[in-house]
Amino acid sequence: MILLANFLIASSRVLHLLIVLYTWVIILRAVLSWFNIPSLYRLNLVLYYLTEPALRPLRKFVPPYKLGGIDISPVIAVLLLLFIDAFLVKSLALYGARLLHPGPTPF
Repeated sequence: MILLANFLIASSRVLHLLIVLYTWVIILRAVLSWFNIPSLYRLNLVLYYLTEPALRPLRKFVPPYKLGGIDISPVIAVLLLLFIDAFLVKSLALYGARLLHPGPTPF
């Protein structure tokens, strides 16, 4: 049980780190899309290829042309990532901690 608990805790930490990193990548892409800086073209291209697989399906639900050309898919993606981090990843960490230190059950 100790190995499983430690694996769950370590996995939750790695997932949390990846979610935070991907959130910042999405935010950076959104901010850089407001400016046209030719010297950052390669960075924009890399950010596009990193984030477009997550943002494209969201645009099907909320197309930019229905909101006057404003693309809110990065906002939705960040909110979804925050929810996944707060709900699933935290639950995974708490379950691992509960396996390491079992306490009295409320039932």
